Amino acid sequence: MIIQMINRFKQNISIRKEKKLRSRFLVRNISIGKNNIIHPTSSFDTSLGGQIILGNNNEILNGCLLMSYGGKISIGSGCSINPYTIIYGHGVGTIIGNNVLIAGQCMIIPANHNFSRTDVPINQQGTNSKGIIIEDDVWIAAGSTILDGVKIGKGAIVAAGSVVKHSVEPYSVVGGVPARVIKMRK
Repeated sequence: MIIQMINRFKQNISIRKEKKLRSRFLVRNISIGKNNIIHPTSSFDTSLGGQIILGNNNEILNGCLLMSYGGKISIGSGCSINPYTIIYGHGVGTIIGNNVLIAGQCMIIPANHNFSRTDVPINQQGTNSKGIIIEDDVWIAAGSTILDGVKIGKGAIVAAGSVVKHSVEPYSVVGGVPARVIKMRK
């Protein structure tokens, strides 16, 4: 049954022409390229403003949430975003290059709450954002969290369960909490 549902989405998807998709996607400011596989339980949300751009030949699997929150999420081509991954676009936003592999249950969060005042609840102090950039040919393994202000260089690998709070050099392998360089690929 699930394979049949996924196969149904292998054709070119244009949310403006495909009425069945309107219930899953808030169509304002969403651009989807050609030959994408989008699982029926994934969700794209621009209801608070912002923009989501998806290139060509990507797969967005079960339960993925892409939520712009007034910012921008841009995903290149040839990417795989696996089940239950959440990508936010707050503030400056999230840019993901081409041929990026993002395993299941990852979090990509391009913003932080302000919390300097103790006389005002944290949820009333606003947020700040530097944005996240994930360059081409990156593999982010299962359960990893990418925090605001991070740039992950081309060809880098993030080990499972890592929390990335500092930028990652191209072709490096990082892991841990917080993520540190384990080795270089080249």
